[in-house]
Amino acid sequence: MWQYALKIALTTAIIVAVSEIAKRSSFWAAALASLPLTSLLALIWLYVETGNTQKVAALSQGIFWLVIPSLLLFVLLPLLLRAGWGFWASLSTASAATASAYFGMVWLLGRLHINT
Repeated sequence: MWQYALKIALTTAIIVAVSEIAKRSSFWAAALASLPLTSLLALIWLYVETGNTQKVAALSQGIFWLVIPSLLLFVLLPLLLRAGWGFWASLSTASAATASAYFGMVWLLGRLHINT
């Protein structure tokens, strides 16, 4: 139970830190947010809880392949905002495009027989 509480507290602290730092410096907030902290924490928790390095390797490989389509969000969102779109419309459109890119990547990986 304490591990679950630690997971929640650490995750919450990171998100709050990014949002608070962003009020002062978007660069440093972006630097913190861009670190693969979520992935690192997930890999650590998976290993601590299972001791299974094969599961850690599989998760790491899956994360690699799915980071690629996630980058679309960070390209499309600022383009839409700078083009004069509203925040919610930009976020919704960029999120939908990213979700489509995820489905496309999963389909492509399946066609290439790459297991994630």
